[in-house]
Amino acid sequence: MTRRASSSPDAVDLILEQWKRELPGLDASPMEVLGRLHRSFLRYQGLLSDLFDCFDLNMAAFDVLAALRRSGPPYRRTAGELADISLVTTGGITLRLDRLEKAGLVTRERDPDDRRVVYARLTDRGIEIADVVAVAHFANEERMLAELTGAERRQLGRLLGKLERSLETAERTPPDLGTVTGAAGRPAPGEKPPAVSI
Repeated sequence: MTRRASSSPDAVDLILEQWKRELPGLDASPMEVLGRLHRSFLRYQGLLSDLFDCFDLNMAAFDVLAALRRSGPPYRRTAGELADISLVTTGGITLRLDRLEKAGLVTRERDPDDRRVVYARLTDRGIEIADVVAVAHFANEERMLAELTGAERRQLGRLLGKLERSLETAERTPPDLGTVTGAAGRPAPGEKPPAVSI
């Protein structure tokens, strides 16, 4: 497959050029980062799915298997603990565990000292599958990063960490829709834009 030269314009470059032509006063520069991040994530997601399909798993299932495997012996966690590790709801974890239990990769067991506490534990088969898939998964990710040097990976990792902190700040700061200005029919400063129903 022919690789696109790094200096060649990509889809984001073309989109930015179109915005510049149609709305010259619009600063669409955030798309240089976030547009490419989104497009990269979609490709990354597809490459992950292709690999997990080979093991009859999905990303959600591997997420749980990996969390249990990383926890070390006896490879068990409560649904709440898994939700904290996986950043999904306890309800979402329960659905994942149901499917993994049906596949024989996870079993549920009650705490002998507190019967109200239920653990999800990897079966021997679950440990085996987690190990095999983890090796394939990280080899797949290594393939995805093949065109980045070690220094570039470390730099990108630091920048992505900084980006996540910036996004966390944005979550606490609602967008200022009062700054929207422009041609007739658009809100004046301090006014909210009209609601759009689709």
